[in-house]
Amino acid sequence: MGKTWEQLEAIQPVVLKMFKNSIVKDRLAHAYLFEGMKGTGKREASMLLAKSRFCREPLDGYVPCETCSNCKRINSGNHPDVHILEPDGLSIKKSQIQSLQEEFSKTGVESKRKLYVIVHADRMTVNAANSLLKFLEEPHSETTAVLITEQSQQMLPTILSRCQTISFKPLSPAEMIQQLKNNGVDPAQAPLLAQITNNMDEALQYSSDDWFVQAQKIVLKLYEVVKKNPLEAMVALQEDWFLHFKEKEQIDRGLDLLLLIFKDLLYIQLGKQDQVVHLNERNRLEQFALQSSTKRLTEQMTAVLEAKRKLQANMNPQLLMEQLVLKLQEGSSFV
Repeated sequence: MGKTWEQLEAIQPVVLKMFKNSIVKDRLAHAYLFEGMKGTGKREASMLLAKSRFCREPLDGYVPCETCSNCKRINSGNHPDVHILEPDGLSIKKSQIQSLQEEFSKTGVESKRKLYVIVHADRMTVNAANSLLKFLEEPHSETTAVLITEQSQQMLPTILSRCQTISFKPLSPAEMIQQLKNNGVDPAQAPLLAQITNNMDEALQYSSDDWFVQAQKIVLKLYEVVKKNPLEAMVALQEDWFLHFKEKEQIDRGLDLLLLIFKDLLYIQLGKQDQVVHLNERNRLEQFALQSSTKRLTEQMTAVLEAKRKLQANMNPQLLMEQLVLKLQEGSSFV
């Protein structure tokens, strides 16, 4: 089941207010483009819009009841007048758009209303996009189209111009923390996850991922040995880090976690304890913070950020990490 009106309103209040006004005034556009980062509720919003359109007894005229047969069928993905189109392989093909058009040329099975959703609309082939364009140019008065994308810049301007664009905003860390707690995530882990990503789906995935739990331990251990001596730090890289952080994306995640340790130490020094994200390690970090200067922490954070930049520029990851460890120890920023 998708999110209820209240749940989505907590994440995307502006979008839901617009829905409410359009539905109550019966001014829904015939085509919408939902654009925004992954995990911001675009797909859930399209299903909510469908339920608002087809619900037999909407509360206050716009909130789906979630209990009538139409709401239940939309939630389970088998309402005959609601169609969802997803990429077939890497792209959405012309034949898929044509099948959709054929479906829509028939009268609505249960009412005149119809709604279709195209997920990853930016992945339409040129032929598929041109096919859809004709469809959008001759809208049926009771048909609603929803195109969903994370990459609106990759879509044909002619399609964009025929849709009302609705932007889904990324969640703020405070909203993320609350949503994560609502989803049963350990309150001590939520602040860290909210700093690592503002994608709700990704954060929930990390919260139950053994790799991520282990990653945090390895990063903390690396920080501790960096404080001791260069040799031990190099051994820790070989024995722990390189075995765990293998792909570029994983290394980048590891660097993010390392950066968060330095940020926490800086917050402690500045007396901003409420912004610390390593809640379970706070006592240890307070001890570490006494052993460093604000200037040194700033230089170390600069070194980590520089390592992230070099990683994206495809520098050899092993060399990059060895250089970083040495820089963190001498406390000077990258040359």
